[in-house]
Amino acid sequence: MEVKNLETSLDEVKKRFTDSPFFKNMGFKMLEFSEEKVLLKLSVKEEFMNVNGTLHGGIHASMLDQVFGMAVQAATKSTCATINLNINYLASSGTGDVFATARILQQGYRTVILEGELFEEGGKKLAHGTGTFKVFRS
Repeated sequence: MEVKNLETSLDEVKKRFTDSPFFKNMGFKMLEFSEEKVLLKLSVKEEFMNVNGTLHGGIHASMLDQVFGMAVQAATKSTCATINLNINYLASSGTGDVFATARILQQGYRTVILEGELFEEGGKKLAHGTGTFKVFRS
């Protein structure tokens, strides 16, 4: 797999995400996308529910991983890959909209450390995560 350095504008980085098959298939909606803040929305589908009738934890993980990657690429304009993803599940969720946001804690030349939250529209926190990402620079 070839990893490309983006060296591009924020709009081009945004388009890379909104055009990606995974982003489209999941049904993510990008509400905010800047070097300072990324906010992602997901309307929960029946296919995302686990056997208990709540949102599957893998969806939490996918959403946090997605918003973290978006935040890294918005800040660095370079591609990246997940090194570590840690999630604490705080509450269950049913149907409706779920949101994810990310905040960069430390940005080095080759690695970025972030934290983020998954929450419902009313503010109920569903999960807290941290991530470490490798940045691919040319």
